[in-house]
Amino acid sequence: MKKASIKDIAKQIGVSATTVSIVLNGQGKERKISDRIIAEISKVADQLNYRPNQFAKGLRTGKTHTLGLIVDDISNFFFGHLARVVEEEANKLGYTVMFCSSENNEGKARNALGSLLEKQMDGLIIAPTSGMLPEIEKLGKEKKPLVLIDRYFPHVPGSYVTIDNFKGAYDSVAHLVKQGYRSIALVTNETSQLQLGDRLEGYTAALTKHKLSFQPRLVKQIPFGSTEQKTIKEIESFVKAHPSIDAILFTSNNIGIPGLESLRNLRKQVPADIAIVCFDDNDLFRLASPGITVVSQPIKAIGKKALDILLTQIEGKQTGPTHVVLKPNLVVRDSTPGKSWFKTFPVV
Repeated sequence: MKKASIKDIAKQIGVSATTVSIVLNGQGKERKISDRIIAEISKVADQLNYRPNQFAKGLRTGKTHTLGLIVDDISNFFFGHLARVVEEEANKLGYTVMFCSSENNEGKARNALGSLLEKQMDGLIIAPTSGMLPEIEKLGKEKKPLVLIDRYFPHVPGSYVTIDNFKGAYDSVAHLVKQGYRSIALVTNETSQLQLGDRLEGYTAALTKHKLSFQPRLVKQIPFGSTEQKTIKEIESFVKAHPSIDAILFTSNNIGIPGLESLRNLRKQVPADIAIVCFDDNDLFRLASPGITVVSQPIKAIGKKALDILLTQIEGKQTGPTHVVLKPNLVVRDSTPGKSWFKTFPVV
């Protein structure tokens, strides 16, 4: 079926295309068009299922009412739910959101950004890869409405919304120590991304605070982009090589889930053999038996804050960069019951 145009609406009513355009742009009363004509145009537009050409509209008004969102992986629980929050909140305000996944790949990230810019997005929300620094700096110089999420570049002026990643890791390790665990490993991704660096620092700081020595051998870094099967094998080899490990902090669910599969393959019981804490919550961790202790990120607050800041920029009301650091929440479940628990309730 042919897409309805402004000319189709004008022909059916018997008015000029200019009059239809004025009404559909919400300027009918301002331009002294009668209430009857405004109502008639609105009615026929609905009947014909008219949809404006946002690109053409953007050329006329400078606004397309579309926003771009670039994340690592839209299928990831954290980013998928974040995208949904942004989309729902943006739709309430008349904006459409276009999503892109970078898969933490520099080439894909740049291509995604270029594609969104070509489509005349009014603003962008980006979880940047490490190599996107030049593009982010360029967007800043061009005054393009932009908010970074999940991670940012410390020396680049600009707005961002993130969580206190240091605190999330620190609280996790402090909880494990309190529960009696002493050989606590960290499994993370091999990357220069700020948020994972902060999680590593929180892990080491908590060990030091509780008089446990930091042992580099108990930190396993897995390259970004590794397949799930490769990640599983890497974690299996790591755990087998360090039989003293009694607890593991996984720094994201994209390695926490393969981590649980690795332990199952090794016939390691959680928590009888190894206690588990993972950054990011999801249904699997909540419904698993035992339930997995997690560092839960305030996804709704991150999405709403990022969108609020972006719209403030789009409307020209922001006077300087806005930095928002939200607090994570440690959700304690059965994967970290404490060593004393097994003395009272031994696993058979």
